[in-house]
Amino acid sequence: MPIIRIETFIKAPPQKLFDLCLDMDVHQAGMSDYKEKAIAGVTKGVISLGETVTWRAKHFGVFQKLTVQITEVDSPNYFADEMIKGSFKRFKHSHYFEYKEGGTLMIDLFDFNSPLGIIGKFVDKYIMTDYMTRLLIKKNQHLKKQAES
Repeated sequence: MPIIRIETFIKAPPQKLFDLCLDMDVHQAGMSDYKEKAIAGVTKGVISLGETVTWRAKHFGVFQKLTVQITEVDSPNYFADEMIKGSFKRFKHSHYFEYKEGGTLMIDLFDFNSPLGIIGKFVDKYIMTDYMTRLLIKKNQHLKKQAES
């Protein structure tokens, strides 16, 4: 099971980043290259513990739907969202916010598996890990720009 770890230092306090990460409009703006749009559940404003959102986005040339739920919250230090329906076999995306002098170290842990057994393991190793790493870095750069402006 692959686990992607991304660390991003942002010159903003943890609470600001925590709130921005849970804001549907900020998320959609950061994922515009993938034509990502919230289509069900919480589609505007800030999502909270226990709530869900269904995203529609274009990946690998195909529109897909993904429903996630906010499963854990410890404001402003941590929250997790987990897939409850979608293309992955499973995933959990943990978001950590650590205060550092001059800002916050934001740590993403993306723990996932693709379906289809051995084929899925091959896809995870040679395609999805790189793809998801690039996607998370791009999303975090957008978040950094929003938080630091």
